[in-house]
Amino acid sequence: MTTTLLQNATLLVTMDDGRRRIAGGGLYVEDNVIRQVGPTAELPPAADLVIDAAGMVVLPGLVNCHHHLYQSLTRALPGVQDAELFDWLQALYPIWAGLTGEAVYVSARAALSELVLSGCTTSADHLYIYPNDSQIDDEIRAAREVGIRFHPNRGSMSLGKSQGGLPPDAVVEDESEIMADCERAYEKYHDPAPYSMCRLVIAPCSPFSVTPELMRASVTFARERGLVLHTHVAETLDEEEFCLREFGVRPVELMRQLGWVGPDVWWTHCVYVNEQDIALMAETGTGVSHCPTSNMRLGSGIAPIRAMIDAGVKVGLGVDGSASNDSSHMLAEARNAMLLQRVKLGASALSAEESLWLGTRGGAAVLGRDDIGALAPGMAADFIGVRLNRIDFAGAQADPLAALVFCTPPRVDLSVINGRVVVEDGRLLTVDLPTTIAYHNQLAAELLQRARGTSTSSSPGVPA
Repeated sequence: MTTTLLQNATLLVTMDDGRRRIAGGGLYVEDNVIRQVGPTAELPPAADLVIDAAGMVVLPGLVNCHHHLYQSLTRALPGVQDAELFDWLQALYPIWAGLTGEAVYVSARAALSELVLSGCTTSADHLYIYPNDSQIDDEIRAAREVGIRFHPNRGSMSLGKSQGGLPPDAVVEDESEIMADCERAYEKYHDPAPYSMCRLVIAPCSPFSVTPELMRASVTFARERGLVLHTHVAETLDEEEFCLREFGVRPVELMRQLGWVGPDVWWTHCVYVNEQDIALMAETGTGVSHCPTSNMRLGSGIAPIRAMIDAGVKVGLGVDGSASNDSSHMLAEARNAMLLQRVKLGASALSAEESLWLGTRGGAAVLGRDDIGALAPGMAADFIGVRLNRIDFAGAQADPLAALVFCTPPRVDLSVINGRVVVEDGRLLTVDLPTTIAYHNQLAAELLQRARGTSTSSSPGVPA
């Protein structure tokens, strides 16, 4: 057994049921599990690894409930910088059709590294496009190398333009092949055990890119195996108009009719939901991933998160795709969640602590996990630390927790995931970032060149 002692934190934010904040706090960890939490003086005096957190605010690792890692290859592209969702997707689908397994792997490696440096220790990813030789295995490989706790979403698109859907026919899959690959991925990767580092999610993309038959088949498949379900719901008015035209109902009612509600389901966005929709979500235990930056960037609108929280809906945070954000920074997402609710409802609409709760406990609940999101005995040893003596926090020492949200979102100085130090002194220990960035940029350029009908020579892979 290996032990770890974190001690002397200026402030330890537990996010436990009592929402305790402990000045001079610390943690005692055995292997990958927290065993004691409290003032440093009350913890064991020694361990195999001792981390001095003096000058730091320490809190649970952040939980990202929604992402599209591969989109880090197409950030800030000219031509789509000012587009709304449907136009944005239609412009990018032909580019994404050139994805390869290597591109999926390298983009995941880069985007997950970015997430970890922002304080994320658990991330879901919605990979719904599988052109050429790409597989979900590619991003799972990357997650293992980075060292992040991972919920890969076996996404899918089966409704091409010729059948009334939004994506081009070239990027959709046959539904029998989709379900066969869901079975393969489930058998190979899903680990339901406590403290699991990899849990598979079944995730058809959206009402405008899959058929109702695939949605129903996915529900049956997931519930027979104890898996959770995820999809996009009510992101834009275009989506609402599509659902009314094709199905005669709004998106949330369509989800109800398809069986896509329940404590094993979470949706992302939910910008255009009404009181009746929110009541259904609360009653059924259906969760929501709130993606405020993406919703602002694409001009989609403001999700009624305050109303959802007050109704008892499970709400977590997601950075969404790296091309619709265009970053992978969880502390920035918490800040934008707080600010966006205040734009609509006033300065008391969402507090700094509430926004961080969404990014920790809220996200854990949305993903169906009771072993992450808080610093308490029996929880996974996932925690982060941010030094307070930085220019970003000058003058904000009176409330270190609030500083994390109100001030410029920092990168973390410390990250421990599953008991393993992954970030130390602000440096990611698991990935050679300069090499990864250079190769990622090359693959991004090649992806655009393929879309334009040109090609370049291949490059060697990314070293660890």
